[in-house]
Amino acid sequence: MSKEKHDADVAFIKALAELLRENDLTELQVKRDYAEDDSLNVRVSRHHPAPVQHKQVAPMAQPQAHAPGPRTEAAAPEAPEDPAAHPGAVTSPMVGTVYMQAEPGAPAFISVGQSVKEGDTLLIVEAMKTMNHIPAPRAGTIKRILVEDGAPVEYGAPLVILE
Repeated sequence: MSKEKHDADVAFIKALAELLRENDLTELQVKRDYAEDDSLNVRVSRHHPAPVQHKQVAPMAQPQAHAPGPRTEAAAPEAPEDPAAHPGAVTSPMVGTVYMQAEPGAPAFISVGQSVKEGDTLLIVEAMKTMNHIPAPRAGTIKRILVEDGAPVEYGAPLVILE
């Protein structure tokens, strides 16, 4: 490989990484053909760490002067539950678009309160014109549906809570 070609490839990869960052993308894959038997295949990805949930703790209550006794701590408000951390969360195995039914106008695969068997289709994630059926990993009841029909999803995003 020539030095010029190497430098051009490095600049190209840096530009892809910048494009990833500027557009808040998680992954980008490109194939660059130079000649019949000469090409560059590049996949640039980054991991989005899960958002950190901070609990607010109320300050300790001050004892009143006329009522001696131990200090007591006020109850902290509960932080909203992160659906991705739920043990029954079914997450997206890929980046794509969610479809809740097999075709427009057809009944939805699932609804809240519905019982499903292991392997039943919960929904479809379309990725690169391929319809990927997302199966139930185990039998259970649909407690929550966390996505809307036609919504984009990221890899690892919670789709459904199955208990």
